[in-house]
Amino acid sequence: MNFLDEFGSKLEEWVNSATAPIEGVVSATSTFVWGPFLLIPLLLGAGIILTSALGGIQFRRLGYGLWLAFFKRHEARDTEGDISHYQALSVALAATVGVGNIGGVAAAFTLGGPGALFWMWITGLLGMATKYSEALLGVKYRTVNEHGEQSGGPQQYLTRGLADITYLSEPVKKRIGAILGLSFAVFGVVASFGIGNALQSGNVSSAITGQWEGVDNSLVGIIMMVVAGLVILGGIKWIGRVTSLFVPFMIVLYIAGTLAVLILNIDQLGAALNSIFSDAFTGSSAVGGFVGAGIITVVRAGVARGIFSNESGLGTGGIAAAAAKTDAAPRQAMVSMTQTFIDTIIVVTLTGLTIAVTGVLGTERVNDDGETVMVEGADLTRLAFEEGLSGWGDAGGLIVALAVVLFAMSTIFGWSYYGEKCLERFAGDRFKLLYRTLFVLVVFVGAVTSLDVLWGISDVFNGLMAIPNLIGLIMLTPILRKETSKFFSNRDWRLLPTDALEKNG
Repeated sequence: MNFLDEFGSKLEEWVNSATAPIEGVVSATSTFVWGPFLLIPLLLGAGIILTSALGGIQFRRLGYGLWLAFFKRHEARDTEGDISHYQALSVALAATVGVGNIGGVAAAFTLGGPGALFWMWITGLLGMATKYSEALLGVKYRTVNEHGEQSGGPQQYLTRGLADITYLSEPVKKRIGAILGLSFAVFGVVASFGIGNALQSGNVSSAITGQWEGVDNSLVGIIMMVVAGLVILGGIKWIGRVTSLFVPFMIVLYIAGTLAVLILNIDQLGAALNSIFSDAFTGSSAVGGFVGAGIITVVRAGVARGIFSNESGLGTGGIAAAAAKTDAAPRQAMVSMTQTFIDTIIVVTLTGLTIAVTGVLGTERVNDDGETVMVEGADLTRLAFEEGLSGWGDAGGLIVALAVVLFAMSTIFGWSYYGEKCLERFAGDRFKLLYRTLFVLVVFVGAVTSLDVLWGISDVFNGLMAIPNLIGLIMLTPILRKETSKFFSNRDWRLLPTDALEKNG
């Protein structure tokens, strides 16, 4: 393994030296893209517009979406599509329930205090309407590629969907659609290698080597690369099968751990909830001093990290939904919006409450350089579990380490499909195998190196994905309203194809 360690060290040194001149630009760009003047108002604005236009679809139809996903999940097997409702949801959950649910929530608390969780809830509730919209359009405007596989998402509906709007001239909407669709596809390919790959494998390597001393990160990288290759090279059907098996397990395991912490610290739950609601509108715990600045910090931290966690607005949910076997786009859209509910309202909430009740926020430690620094990110969540389950030996650390491994690997699987479909938008199927191969190799690179500036670049491109998608969703609101109204105007909208056959004899 010495050769691999030396390779990783040399690669990291070369990349950092090559990218050092643009590090400041990357940081400034990331701050602006994810700041209060671009993505945050655009995300919240789109969520409000879509919630209003669709009549609060996320509140009225959440129950049916959950029922269809988890109890009637095989009923649409004879309709067009590559995978079932449930498998499409599993792929979406696999890609979104990642380290953002562990480290991202902790980062939001560090930046904005407990009140950030309130704004993550707001983002999640509005994001459900956004996710519904992405999925509906993803299915409606999907196409079939030369291998007979479904292909859809913003890279398709931003181009094909805008061609159907009537309030712009043909040349204008054609030009806008082409620019938005192609921009999303390019940004998506770049982001897939960073946020959806290297960042995830790096977190796995860090979690394992931190929990078990003596484990070589090169060995971790090789194992991850092999596992990723076995799943990813099999395409969406294999990804769907694998994620549908272990995604429920990883979520239930993590939820069980958080509930154990909350039960053992039930006496602190009331104070924790009070701090979340009070700090959401004062910001006093986040930054102190000027209250107005505190509120801005809390909102920014909650919204930015909420979107990083559930991806509502990024458009990726539409890519997974397009692969589903379904007879109606709104039906899959209802299933898809449950992903945001599970990710944010359940998993993110439990992580936040775990941090809040254990009182670990603000804990400091001495790093390897002898400097006193604040514990943050996944380390803060791990500390919360260790404190909350202190009487259970190493159970807290083990739960978080295992959760990071499962969450990150699932994200890698899901994002490999997202990046591939984005590449297909402008390069066809010619480079599909090459993309999958490179993607698998980057899993190893991310595990053995610390390419902070590359992750910063990927973070920027991840944010840039949302801009064309959100603009397109707002422009396509009339079509979303029309398709939704048409579907629910049918008295038998709840009946699946098999149910309808039975009813009609």
